[in-house]
Amino acid sequence: MKTDIIFYRLFQEFPDIFFELIGNPLEEASLYQFSSVEIKQTAFRIDGVFLPTQGSENLIYFVEVQFQADGEIYSRLIAEICLYLRQNQPSNDWGAVVLYPNRNVDTGNIKHYREFFTSGRVRRIYLDELGEGTSLPIGIATAKLVIATDDIAIVQARELIDRTKSEISSPPKQQQLLQFIETILAYKFPTMSREEMEEMFGLSELKQTRFYQEAFQEGVEQGKVQGIEQGIEQGKVQGKLKAVPAMLAAGLTVEQVAQALDLNVEEVRQVTQSQP
Repeated sequence: MKTDIIFYRLFQEFPDIFFELIGNPLEEASLYQFSSVEIKQTAFRIDGVFLPTQGSENLIYFVEVQFQADGEIYSRLIAEICLYLRQNQPSNDWGAVVLYPNRNVDTGNIKHYREFFTSGRVRRIYLDELGEGTSLPIGIATAKLVIATDDIAIVQARELIDRTKSEISSPPKQQQLLQFIETILAYKFPTMSREEMEEMFGLSELKQTRFYQEAFQEGVEQGKVQGIEQGIEQGKVQGKLKAVPAMLAAGLTVEQVAQALDLNVEEVRQVTQSQP
């Protein structure tokens, strides 16, 4: 799964984390809908946009997650935003946030766009400069888990799991965050089995998460007849296919979903065609 897709899913499920990152009140999250927008008749697509709810005068926030060096990022970003503004003519003002793992990845030249940065209209956030995870709000600490080295990620994940259990009082919200931590761990440790993950992180709760139920349970049942290993692999594929509709509904393209789930484009298209 690509890192930017992890963050777009994070903002989709926990929009308050974005407003924590930019220093705004968490309550603002309830006034926005996070989605992606297509720029008509161009090759552009803005993957992350916080659109204010109808009637709100709050800013539109364009979000770019950039984990690879790209010298043209700002020319592309400003062009996408300007085209969106021209085509949609929104009454709301706007701002943009570019999220980097560190400053070394920020290779874009701002010479032609410096006014956007000096005015604060476009902001850059470097995850490694946000502070230590234990001192950060749990949402931001979860976002930082993505950039942690493997050895540090193990320690931080255990801390986050303990914090989630103690700080999140709502069982559905707690389960949702545990599931997202699990998604990050699966991304960082792709060769680790479910049993190894449970043992290392003390996540017996994973048996109740959607990821386990969709990706493994069906495989286990099939494994009784066809063999455990083969059944689990089939269960993983079925779990991925079940995740396709939700990812498409979140605004991802067929190609992005296929890349994120390690499926081919035709498999994703077949799922969309089978939907009522």
